[in-house]
Order: sequence, then C-alpha cells, then structure tokens
Amino acid sequence: MSAPKASLLPANSSPLEKALDLGFGKLLDRVSPPFSALMNPLQTPTAFLPYLAADRGVSEWDADASEAEKRLTVALSWQIQRQAGTPKALSHAVESLGFTPNISAWYQQRPLGVPYTFDVQAIIGRSWSSGDHNRLIRRINAAQSERDLATITIVLETQGHLAFTQVAHASLSDAELSLTSALPELALATRLNSVGTTCHYTINDYDLRAQP
Repeated sequence: MSAPKASLLPANSSPLEKALDLGFGKLLDRVSPPFSALMNPLQTPTAFLPYLAADRGVSEWDADASEAEKRLTVALSWQIQRQAGTPKALSHAVESLGFTPNISAWYQQRPLGVPYTFDVQAIIGRSWSSGDHNRLIRRINAAQSERDLATITIVLETQGHLAFTQVAHASLSDAELSLTSALPELALATRLNSVGTTCHYTINDYDLRAQP
C-alpha cells in the first residue's frame, strides 16, 4: 500500500476540504500523460497544445502551423510576457515563429538611433508563407512596450543562383496587411539552387488597428 501523498492544505482544514483534496489528487493520478508532462509544452500531446496556449495567454495562434512552432510558441509565451517591453521579449517573439532574431535597440546603435525605437531582424531559413508577415508583426506588437516603435527587417536565406539584396519599405494599408509589393513573387514561388543568397525586406510604419 502506497503512503498517502503530502497535502498543501493547512492543519485546520475541514473534513470536506481534506476529502476534496484527496479526491482531486486521485483524479490527477489517473490523467495520462501525467499532469506534469501534460503541462509541459515539449511533452504534452499535440491535441492539447491549443488548450495549453490558451492557459498561458498566447494571443497569436495559427492552427495550421507546424507542431514544432506550436510547441515553441507555448514554451516561450511566459518569457515574452515576463520580459515584455525589453529587447529579450522581442527576440523571443521572433524566435517563437522559428526565425533567428537579431535585435538592436536605439541605445545600442552607433550613432545612437531615435529614442524608443528598435531594429528587429528576422532571419528566415524556411519557406515563407503569405501570412507570416502578419503573424510576426502581431507577435512583436504584443512583446514591445506601448511607447516603442519597431522596424522589422526580414532576411530570407535562399538557395539560389539569384544573388541580390533588397530593402523595401512597404506601405501597409488599413485593410489586411500585405507585402505583395515588398516580397517579389519570384522569392515566394521559386526554389533557387545555390547557397549563400540573402534577401532583405524592411517593414516600416505598420498599423495593426485593422487586425482582428
């Protein structure tokens, strides 16, 4: 017979409170996987990830994203919320989408940048989908402070013969954000064949008022 588990209830708990504590403890023991694994974003079943994301206050969620991205999003959610308004939070926001971040705050730039601005670089080594720019902007917007402004630069690492660097300033409309003019169709639709090509795109003056 196994020894009873320790209770966190105070010594003056009522018999009803003790019975409920014991009953809920037995229910948790029957959960599969164990409760500790269920609440771990790296171990929980895939089907439980949306519920864990809701529990952790994840505001930007894509049901069609890869399992790896979903787990990373949930795993970094508390760090982003705890460090909101800092370069570290912006870095985690970019990282949560599976991109490599490079964050430069105005006071880290030489010469000094405009106060309360950040340069946010997202280095993308995978295919770029049409909705990724909206999702990246939403996550950065959630991670930065109200007073800060961020310039987002997207660096696409392609495997292609076409070697060029482009900086595009996209004027985002009040309707759904669109980078049609900033991201060439060639870069979106064609898989190129050589190594070492990077394409730079900058998103400026974005406005999320029209976003749901």
